[in-house]
Parts: sequence; structure tokens; C-alpha cells
Amino acid sequence: RGKLKIFFGAAAGVGKTYAMLEAARERRSEGVDVVVGWVETHGRAETAALLEGLAVLPPRQLNYKGVILQEFDLDGALQRRPALILVDELAHSNAAGSRHPKRWQDVDELLEAGINVYSTLNVQHLESLNDDVGQISGIRVRETVPDTIFENADEIGLVDLPPDELLNRLKEGKVYLPEQAKRASANFFRKGNLIALRELALRQATQRVDAQMQLYREDHAIREVWYVAERVLVCVGPTPMAERLIRAGKRFAAGLRAEWIVMYVETPELQHLPAEQRDAVLRMLKLAEELGAETVALSATNMSAGIIEFARERNITKIVMGKPSRRGWKRWLMGSVVDSIISEAHNINVYLMGSPQVQDSAVPLRSEGPLFRQGSLPGLKDASVTAPWHRYQGYFWSVLVTAISTLLAYSMVPRFELDNIVIVYLLGVVLIAMRFGKGPSIVGSALAVAAFDFLFVKPYHSFSVADAQYLVTFGGMVAVAFITSHLMDNVRYQAKVAGHRERRATLLYALSKELADSHGISDCMGIAVRYFMQEFGGRNVILLPDEEGRIHHPRERAVKESLQGTDLGVAQWVYDHNEVAGKGTNTLAGSKAVYFPMAFTGNVMGVLAIEPANLRRIFLPEQRKLLETIMGLVIQTAQRHYLADQAKSTLLEIESERLRNSLLTSISHDLRTPLATIVGSASTLSETDSGLTERDRQELNTGIYEEALRMTTLVNNILDMAKLEAGAIKLRRDWYLIEEIIGTVLLRLDKPLEGRPVKVIIRPTNPPMIHVDSVMIEQVLVNLLENAIRYTPPGSPIDITAERTAFAFTLSVADRGPGIPQGKEKHIFEKFVRGSMEGAQSGSGLGLAICKAIVEAHGGWIEARNRGTGGAEFSLGLSMPGVPPPIAPERQEPPEA
Repeated sequence: RGKLKIFFGAAAGVGKTYAMLEAARERRSEGVDVVVGWVETHGRAETAALLEGLAVLPPRQLNYKGVILQEFDLDGALQRRPALILVDELAHSNAAGSRHPKRWQDVDELLEAGINVYSTLNVQHLESLNDDVGQISGIRVRETVPDTIFENADEIGLVDLPPDELLNRLKEGKVYLPEQAKRASANFFRKGNLIALRELALRQATQRVDAQMQLYREDHAIREVWYVAERVLVCVGPTPMAERLIRAGKRFAAGLRAEWIVMYVETPELQHLPAEQRDAVLRMLKLAEELGAETVALSATNMSAGIIEFARERNITKIVMGKPSRRGWKRWLMGSVVDSIISEAHNINVYLMGSPQVQDSAVPLRSEGPLFRQGSLPGLKDASVTAPWHRYQGYFWSVLVTAISTLLAYSMVPRFELDNIVIVYLLGVVLIAMRFGKGPSIVGSALAVAAFDFLFVKPYHSFSVADAQYLVTFGGMVAVAFITSHLMDNVRYQAKVAGHRERRATLLYALSKELADSHGISDCMGIAVRYFMQEFGGRNVILLPDEEGRIHHPRERAVKESLQGTDLGVAQWVYDHNEVAGKGTNTLAGSKAVYFPMAFTGNVMGVLAIEPANLRRIFLPEQRKLLETIMGLVIQTAQRHYLADQAKSTLLEIESERLRNSLLTSISHDLRTPLATIVGSASTLSETDSGLTERDRQELNTGIYEEALRMTTLVNNILDMAKLEAGAIKLRRDWYLIEEIIGTVLLRLDKPLEGRPVKVIIRPTNPPMIHVDSVMIEQVLVNLLENAIRYTPPGSPIDITAERTAFAFTLSVADRGPGIPQGKEKHIFEKFVRGSMEGAQSGSGLGLAICKAIVEAHGGWIEARNRGTGGAEFSLGLSMPGVPPPIAPERQEPPEA
């Protein structure tokens, strides 16, 4: 594939074409084969001067409604195949009659052919910015280019010019002709418009360069932050400061005109928060999205490490956080996330936001509105909905395990030292920590220490300790219990996160596999409904628009549990506005379902309505991203099916048009001649005073009969071809003798073959049998012989060779005619293709096409070639199943008495 470079600017006249020509001249001076395919100078003398010395491809002339139009000659460019070609105005719409409706499609074909292309583009012609430009300028730009063309370009050259200089160029006539310039300055070329367009162009170029920089950093594993563009990261948690942090981050990012991200890191400790606080975090993330932030929810065992890792990956330059909540010895002993980030986040500025003087960090955030009033995501602990037994069973087991350890230790006392008994208690504490976590393990360690002190340490049955060394033992047991429980908490958390991710990856893999195997849009939607139900636990339905853009219920229910009776008014609003609405949102919250727009490249393809069993299963950040990923897969698959159906429909229309034209050509030629003969002969016969002799009348009647037969043959061929293509003809295969089939055909063509020597060779010499539909194979042989008769001189011989092996049968018909025109050997079997120029003996061009259809229906092949000794040879081959049945001997009739 060739490489594309786009010279990109804010508006016409900034110098894109000039810069492109200068770059092309430099490439030519380097020895590169450069050709100007199409350049629009707009009458600018300095631009036209740069064309001198460059090879220019002549334009293509098109006649459109009596007007001669000039367009880029794509075929000429492909035939010339330069190393680099210049094609100006990428968004240009080609004139009717061109191969492609848009010039960017011409450029894409050039790139596919391996030709490098230079082109030009204005920012207002980008499809995604079409609405924005229309709102700014008040003018709707009709010629647009898909953003993928711009994004996939190998190089973008930004050509910039301040608005005042561009307006001066416009006044001097260097952009448009005087009359055009006057109209442009009064409409599109206003200074405010040019300033806005310039900013859009600069932003587009900046985003592309930024993406290239990120890719370079990833490819070279660069972890240090590069200060090339401001990015603000706002870190929030389950504290009352979260909402203030988000709003402050919004103001901070807006002042810097920077991209900003709101992140929440979930650690094992935060998983045990009450549902109210976790719901409030979701509400804060939703608020951040409404304010225009990108939201990210990460899972990490260490919060500061997770934040720093993310900041380095995304090239974050500024981090906004709240001040540390820990004070004094707690901060010194247990550490602080803020302190860790400040010490580890090199080259990243950290901004701390102060909190009100009176603040109770234990007060949970309020969870307002109808959102998140049901249970939490399955698999995550939820203190508000956990049954008392499940909540306290860990402590029960800590008591029970300690009792069992005591009984086991008590039985060991006479034979084992106290050190071994300590190991028994430690083992019990470790088991409790592994299974039930930190709280029960600490309780278990306290009980173990108490039981060990009370039963095994002197003085017995007392909690006083005579030997101070046992105090170290007690402290070690508590420390081991605490460390073990903490480690096991982290392990369980990581295993849980890995399990969720593995389950989601498995789900996406299975979904993508089923979607790849789906047949049609309805099948795709049925699969999607089933997976949405499986993952989000509620009835759902995908609503698609009709041709007028009105949402309607599916005509067929994809699955039995598919959601029916949804509110089409809400769905239509979602479809029209490309926004989420329904239950748990701020729009039409009284609905029973949640409605999501299914958008692809900015265009809404349909609406997903879902009644979730639990709103958290949709609005948790990870689940929301999973929902969007599934919708993206479904939309892309549906788009693929739609485009495939559209391509099939277009191909069918093209084929139908081609068939119609060929049929009209064939009828106009092949029917007109016999009809003229029949009409003339019949007219002569109808005249009473024509003075015809009986012999003349007989010749005219014979001519009418032969021409009528010719017309009948043509019509029958057309009908047979239609039946074969429609699959209306069913094969009736049986075992037949080859010589019988050949003999029947020669008998049918006895008169046309008169005066021609026909040589028949059958191998093996004993009569072989073939498993075919005899009527169809006879028709193939008839068509091949008639073709040989039609295109060879009278009296020339014809050879028929048939050979039957153990598992195959071949048949060939060879003649001594002029042969097949060079290059037509593979196309001779297409419909309405003739072997030579049309003449008196030319056929309809359907006989060989019928032969191919019949042979392929038998599972065989057919081909044509020119013989080395002159003439053409048509060969076909069929596979034979097994051994033919034995031929019964002819029955001898007894002589009559």
C-alpha cells in the first residue's frame, strides 16, 4: 500500500496547494518519479509557476448533460504508476459517470495500487466536524471526507496562516476571482469564522501529533512524563471532598484548556465499604462525565502505585488531590497516599485541595436520586445487604478453630514442648486469616493467646505471665495473624478481580465468535439480546429505526425473554439526541428501563432498552465499559451485515442491469433478423398476385420454419439459463451408457451435421457407464456441437472423445475452425459472450453458459482451449461415485412357431 500525506489547513487560500507543489518539486529533485494528477490553481500565478517542469497527467473528459467536464483520470494514473502523484482537493465530489463518487475513493484506490499520494484538505471537510463548522459559519459544507482517511494518513502537514493575512490575500485576489472573493468575504471568510476554523485545525493536528507521541512512548517503553500537553488527573475516593475535587478539577482543566481525567482506585479495604459510600462514588463519577471528564476506575492493591502507574502511562502532567486525612502518628506510622505520590511522582506537579475546618471523614457521602437503591454487584461484599449469619460467621469459626486447636494442643502436652503447641495455634490463626480475613483472624489470634496463656503457661489457669519471654511469643502470634490476614486479603482481592476480568474476557471472546458466525442483522440482534441478559441479568430489546428514522419494536422476538412493550417515546428521544435516558438517569427517570443509544462513528444505529435486575450491574464503571464494549461489537457486526447486504443488493442491481442490457442486445440482434425474415416471407406468401411458383412458396415456408426454430432455440436457452440460475431444475441422476447419450445427440443433429465427418472415440472400448442426468448431459453435448457447427467452415471435421476411468468421466469436442479469440478462453462461458464478432451465424451467447451451469450442477468442471493443430477444444469432467452396476445381457426372444 502506498503512503498518503495530507496538507491540512483551516480554509482555502492558506497555501496548501503551494506547499504541496513545493514538496513535490523537492521530491523530484531527489530523483523520485512525480506526476501531477490533479491540481487546482484557482488562477494563482505563483501556484501555476510551480507546475513548470513537473509531469502533468491529462484530465479525463466527461460529457454530463451536454457539458464537457474535466476530472482526475484515475485509470490513466493507474496505468502510468508513478512513485508519487499529486491529487488536490481530497473532499471533491466527482462528476456523474466517474468510477467513484468521491475523490478520496480515487486516492484510496491509488494507495491500494502501491502509489504514494500527496493531497490537500480543509478542516471544514472532516465529517466529524461538519456540524460544528455549520454552527460556527452558518454554512453547511456538503463535501466531506471520513475521519478514518485523515486518521490513517501516514503524514499530516499543517499549513497555517493568520486570519488577517488570509483576508489580505482574499482582497488581493490570490484566493478566488474578484466576484467570488467578494461573496466569500461577506459569508464564509469572516474573521471570526477564520479564527474558529484555525483553532479547529490546530487542535486536530495537535491531537494527531499527541497520538503519535503516545504511540512512540509505548513502543519505546518510556515511563517518564513529557511536558508537551497539559493533562490533569483528579483523584477521588469515598470522602465528602470528592464532589468539590471534581468541580475544582473542572475549573482547573478549563483554565488550562487541558484534557482532564477523574480516577477512582478501588483497593481491598475500599471493597468493604457500605453500599451508600460506594454508590456515592458512582454518583461522583457520573457527575464527572456530565462535566466532560474521562472517568477511570482501577483496581489496585496499593493506591499510590496505581495512580503513579496510570499517570505515567497517560503522560499526566498535573494531579489534583485532597489533603491527607491522616494526622500525627497515624500519618507517620501508616503512611499517606499523598506523601507517597509526592515522593514517587517525578516530573508531575501535585495540587492539594484544602478541606473545611470541621470535617468528619467518617460521614459517608449522600447517595441522592433514584439511582443505586438496589443490591450491589454480585461477587463484591456489601455490608448493607449481607445477612447477619454471613456477616459474623468468620468470628464464629475463629472461636471454633481456636477451641479445636486448644483440644489438639492439650493432647500434645505430655509429649511436645510449648514451642510446638504455639505452632498449632499459629496454624489455626493462619487458616482463619486465609478463609475469613483480617477481623476474624485478629479475634482468633487474641483467643489463641488467651487460651495458650491460661492453659499452658505458668501459673496455670491464670492470665498472668511468669516468664517474660512468652510476651514475645504472644506479640509474634498477633503480628503473624495481622500480616497473614492482610496478605490473604490482598490475594483474595486480586483473585476476585482476575476472576471478573477473566469472565469478561471469556464473555467478549464468546460473543465476538458468535457474532462473526452470525447470519444477518436479525441473528446478530438475537445473539446480542441473549448476551445482554446473561451479563446484566434483565430483560432487554434492541430497537432499530425504519427508513423514516422512527424507532419500532422488532417484528420477531429474538428470544422469549426479550423485553416487549417498551416506551417507544423514550427510545425515540434517545435515538434523536444520542444520550442515555430512563431509569437511574437524569432524563425521563420514571421509565422502567434504561435506554442506551447504540452509536457507530457518531451515528446512532439503534437503541438498547434494558430492565436490569440491579442498576449497579450497569452503572458500575467496569460494567458500563463492558456494556459499551458489547454494544460496539454488536454495532460493528450489524454494520458489517448491513454493508454486506447493501453490497449484495448493489451487485444484484449491477448484474441485473448487465443482464438486461445483454438480453436487449441479444434480442435486438438475434430476434430481429429471424423476425424480419419471417415477416418478409409471410408478407410475400400473403400476396395473392405475387406470381410465386410452388418451389418458391416451399422455400419461403422452409425459411419461416427454420427462423421460427431459431427463435424458439433462443427463447428456450434464455428460459433454461433462468431456471438453472434460480435452482429450479433438479438433477435426476442414474447410470447411462456413454455411447447411447452420444448416439442420441448425433441423431438429433443429423441434419445440421450433414456433410461433416464426426469421429467418435470412446475409452475403454467396452461400453462404459456414467452417473448423470442424461437429458442435461445431452443438452451440454448438443450445445457444444452446435457451437462447433456455427463457428467452423462447412464440411470441417469434428472429434468427440469420451473416457471413463474408475472415478471420473471426461468428454471433449474438438473442431478445425478458427479457434477461440486470444484472451477469451476463460470468459467464453459467461452469459451473452460470443466467440467471434457478431454475424449471420452468431448465437445468443447462452449455449456455453448453459453448459457450464449444467456441468457445475453435476459437481464437475468445463474449460476451453485452442488446439495446437488449429481449432478449439471444449472439455468437461465429472466425478463418478463408485463402480457402475453390471449390464444385464440382452434377453433373447424365442422364435415364433
